[in-house]
Amino acid sequence: MALRNLVIEGDPLLRKTSRPVDEITPRIIKLLDDMADTMYFEGRGIGIAAPQVGVLRRVFIVDVGDEHGLIEFINPEIIETSGSQTDNEGCLSVPGKTCEVERPQHIKVKALNRNGEEFELEADDLLARCICHENDHLNGILFIDKSVDGKIYNTADVED
Repeated sequence: MALRNLVIEGDPLLRKTSRPVDEITPRIIKLLDDMADTMYFEGRGIGIAAPQVGVLRRVFIVDVGDEHGLIEFINPEIIETSGSQTDNEGCLSVPGKTCEVERPQHIKVKALNRNGEEFELEADDLLARCICHENDHLNGILFIDKSVDGKIYNTADVED
């Protein structure tokens, strides 16, 4: 188990555009494994992107607890979107903050897996939201940039 340090809002690295992965090397595989360990640590998250652990590569993982389990994305590209959903979001790199964000209800994404094989995935609801959120990280965009009403809340102020 290898935990990586999280990059927190305010660090300029989170605002940079990530570079594509040209070759899936043992270093990329280790990055994927470390990202999973970091995301799952103490049940902290349902997705994490490489920039959140200090690596400017087009890589992210998600696990929303459904039948898909852990999904790894290398060089992802969202190729289709439809519908709309608005819900509350948070982020490991923006601790203690939440806001309402509008995302597509349905997406189709293509990417490479850790074996270099291209795959396509259609996703709805929370999985679509999570993939879009993590994909934004690869382009230097944080969820707070997309607040539907411009309001960002401290999670301590929000009641369950």
